[in-house]
Amino acid sequence: MKEIYLGNNKLTSEEKEVLGGFVDENNEKFYKISNFDHMPDFFMSIVSDSDHWMYLSSNGSLTAGRKNRDNALFPYYTVDKIHDYRGLTGSKTICLVQKNKKTYLWEPFSDQAGKIYSIERNLYKSIYCNKVIFEERNIDLGVSFKYGWYNSQKFGWVKKSSILNIGGAVVEIDILDGLGNLLPYGADYAFQNEYSNLLDAYKKNELLAGSNVGLFMLSSIPVDRPDPSEALKTTSVWSVLPVSNARYLVSDKQLDKFRNGQEIITESDVRASRGAYYINAKFSLDIEKNLQWYIIAELNQDASDVVNLDNFIRKEKNILEQIEKDIVAGTQNLVEMVASADGLQIGNEKLGFARHFSNTLFNIMRGGIFANGYTLNKRDLVLYLKQTNTDLAQQFATELEKLPQEIQQDSLLKWAKEYGSSDLERICIEYLPLTFSRRHGDPSRPWNQFAIETKNEDGTDKLNYQGNWRDIFQNWEALCLSFPEYIESIISRFVNATTFDGYNPYRIAREGMDWECPEPNDPWSYIGYWGDHQIVYLQKFFEQSEAYHPGKLDELLGKKIFVYANVPYRIKPFVDLVSNPKDTIVFDARLNSGIEKLVKQKGADGKLLFGRDGSIYKVNLLEKLLATLLSKLSNFIPEAGIWMNTQRPEWNDANNALVGNGASMVTLYYIHRFLEFWKKKFSMMKAESYEISEELLVLFDKIFSAFQENVAKADTGFSNKDRYQLTSLLGTAGSEYRVNIYANNFSGHTKSISGGKICDFIQLALKYVNQSIRKNKRDDKLYNAYNLVSFHTNAGRPGSSHELWSIKCRGKSGNHGCPEGKQPFS
Repeated sequence: MKEIYLGNNKLTSEEKEVLGGFVDENNEKFYKISNFDHMPDFFMSIVSDSDHWMYLSSNGSLTAGRKNRDNALFPYYTVDKIHDYRGLTGSKTICLVQKNKKTYLWEPFSDQAGKIYSIERNLYKSIYCNKVIFEERNIDLGVSFKYGWYNSQKFGWVKKSSILNIGGAVVEIDILDGLGNLLPYGADYAFQNEYSNLLDAYKKNELLAGSNVGLFMLSSIPVDRPDPSEALKTTSVWSVLPVSNARYLVSDKQLDKFRNGQEIITESDVRASRGAYYINAKFSLDIEKNLQWYIIAELNQDASDVVNLDNFIRKEKNILEQIEKDIVAGTQNLVEMVASADGLQIGNEKLGFARHFSNTLFNIMRGGIFANGYTLNKRDLVLYLKQTNTDLAQQFATELEKLPQEIQQDSLLKWAKEYGSSDLERICIEYLPLTFSRRHGDPSRPWNQFAIETKNEDGTDKLNYQGNWRDIFQNWEALCLSFPEYIESIISRFVNATTFDGYNPYRIAREGMDWECPEPNDPWSYIGYWGDHQIVYLQKFFEQSEAYHPGKLDELLGKKIFVYANVPYRIKPFVDLVSNPKDTIVFDARLNSGIEKLVKQKGADGKLLFGRDGSIYKVNLLEKLLATLLSKLSNFIPEAGIWMNTQRPEWNDANNALVGNGASMVTLYYIHRFLEFWKKKFSMMKAESYEISEELLVLFDKIFSAFQENVAKADTGFSNKDRYQLTSLLGTAGSEYRVNIYANNFSGHTKSISGGKICDFIQLALKYVNQSIRKNKRDDKLYNAYNLVSFHTNAGRPGSSHELWSIKCRGKSGNHGCPEGKQPFS
């Protein structure tokens, strides 16, 4: 290996082993990665008990802020750019170390430092996921520098730094430490990313007179209109440093002067430059002595906030104690939230219980945590009623006023039931007093926009949740194990957000549901039903209900308090699905516009399906589960699985290429679980009868008849022709049901169906399901996850005959029977 020199300095190239393990730092357990700089850059997320968010690279570059990406302290870029902005965004430190009558330039965590000096770099992350510490030990200079990121509800983001003498002699240090590429108030995500150069021209960085508070603002909010657009808030950064005569910079303009040993002067007013905040101090360090200081940053500060902060800094004597106390309080609150979801455990394997804590933490970050267990707040309940149904809230305003300020969940449900209003009972059952939830989103997936809403404008706690369908119900499944009394509420939330044709919208939030609308000029805009995981998630909730509340489902089966979501999608008739399986859904723009108007008038209930009489259409739980099941079975392809034909993947993004062509066996496996569960239930309730919409009963009977007519083939197997014939019968039945409701709505008439008939239907459906499962067992004793279906049919074309459908991709152990080496999903 060649020896390489930079000037007179030989570049080091020693390879060091990367090691990991748990250590204690300030009475808290951290996971330490030694020599992390010998790993490729990796990405981390730092959380808090409040609305702080931080995404940072292991090289120190980061983005962070409060609430959402439009309230960022550092620019919110995609993950690749965050890695690329090393040394430009976030923490930056430059040291001049005097040793042996020479002054050495050392920039911790920079590329050059690792090439010139013998250094050790360590990274520490708290097992609570809310703190991270970077450490660099310079063996040649005998000095160690460490900084960490912490968060405080009261003060904001806190950078805590320290420098330690690890050598054998006193050292003189001249240090410049701070934060680069700070954003001012008013720099939202879109403007920062599209007009960053113009934004720089509006930036104004000031040091508050007679103080160390840096203010980062805009001279005005950039707009292309002759309108006043004052920037009335600011980002504030200040510091606590136990050294007198420090200098302060509010830009990067003097960094090279400092590197070159020239004197720098405090900056008080810098215009049209990126924001930065640095402190400069000189001090001596005795052997094994250290110096520690803090830099604190907060967003969206108005004039009174700045005045109060300045007074606080000038007058308070125990500033550090208050900062540390609030950091500790935030950690304790975070631990308590995770503990309430059973996220604390202990055992012999430390990595196991740390992993369990982080899994639970990220679970409640998505699905939320119940703010006060089963104790509900009347003020928020009333707000939820108004958000959901304004007419109902007004109708029961007097009764709501009489409720106590706090009420137990079971008492609320009894109260709602007494008034005989199915809508009131439904909304109270669906009420989920969750907080801490946010939609999935991070710089690696910029199409999802998170919002952490934990506080109202007046500072009170805000109850809120939001998430993509499959994400939030997946998280609620685990949450129900800790809060089982909410199981039926979540089942209601689930089924009441499904459509009459058996699908679900894209997202679920406290304010209702939403779906994707086409935007012709946006290549990322697309419509379709994400039906993935639907059967199994619902089934798991049913199983939880039966385990915790035996008999509760029996009561709900016939109770007419359930509704349909009115998503403005129209699935095309079966003949069109066959003709072009990748263009299967029409967006009803007129209906969508009408729904939007209704929501403004009535609240979130405006997104529900209304009957011909103008009221919300009500059904029982049996109808809801049948609508979902029959939708799946109408897309059943014998020996292949459930046909994925709604323009969205049925199971995972990796299946995107299969949409329209693929048949999901995974869904069929879970239908088996679903049917076995309900077979047992209905076998004990054969004498019971239930009222369901007559239109749904027609669909039920047609699918039942199709199965009965082809039952012999479930024993002998299906030829391609047989397969298409049954698929056509099932698909046409589902198509006729949909088209009728799209055009005419439900008639409002119901018909009776017995538990015995349902039980017989399930037994017959299981015969087909089991035969397909057996057919998909591979030579290696595993099972296919999905199949490809080849379309060889001219169905629906004038003068043509129905030809054959064949199944490809089955039983090859080399690639698990999947195309292009794709792996099935367990």
